[in-house]
Amino acid sequence: MNNREVVVLSVGGVRFVTRASTLQQFPESRLARMLNEEDREFKLMNGEFFVDRDGTLFSYIMDFLRTLQVSLPTDFSDYQRLRREAEFYGLYPLADLLSQEHLLRPRLEILEVHFSLHEMQAFFRIFGSCSTTVGMLAEQIAVFTGQQSGQSWNSPFPSQKPLVPLPLERPSHHDVAFHCGTDYSAGDQFVARYVSIKPDNRKLINGTNVLGLLLDTLLKDGFHLISTRTVSSEEKVECYSFERMQRPAGLTV
Repeated sequence: MNNREVVVLSVGGVRFVTRASTLQQFPESRLARMLNEEDREFKLMNGEFFVDRDGTLFSYIMDFLRTLQVSLPTDFSDYQRLRREAEFYGLYPLADLLSQEHLLRPRLEILEVHFSLHEMQAFFRIFGSCSTTVGMLAEQIAVFTGQQSGQSWNSPFPSQKPLVPLPLERPSHHDVAFHCGTDYSAGDQFVARYVSIKPDNRKLINGTNVLGLLLDTLLKDGFHLISTRTVSSEEKVECYSFERMQRPAGLTV
């Protein structure tokens, strides 16, 4: 049986097809010994190995054998049952990883967008509970500036004059700040700031348009809008609160 390249298992009525080498990742496990018919718990019937265990949970065990990682869905909750199955199959490295349940459980991620309008300028500040997410978002946002002639708030496109990229403000690892719009300079000259958010390649000057694109970007990234409120009525600061379940990185043997 050790020479068999493809192995078929029926676990609780659920059929799995895999390589023998996958089942032999841990030679001391019952799955590796099964190939030599050294374990009576596994019955060879019509060329398939049958075992009366949970087939749904076995799919996670197969994923572990193929990747040597524990990576579970965000709605997974049967950690104790899966650990019990890992122990049954003699996969103690998997059982040890599952004992670190606090590292495997998804965490709630919170993000807030503060937005305010002052004359022809709009100010944004984004706060996030996960610094990695804030950092990735900062890489998506670009700000450009340039002195424009006769530029107005509602101008849909920048003039043909070259724009200069500006660095974003990063007060800390957990927030990012920027603003857009126009500011009077001299004569008919205006200093204009445009914002671009990847993967959209437009350069927007209108704060309301930038806000709409930013909120849409967050929604597409899996966040859910849970509330809107006015932080300061005097300064006209609005706060948009988002949350999502952050899937933890897979634990590796």
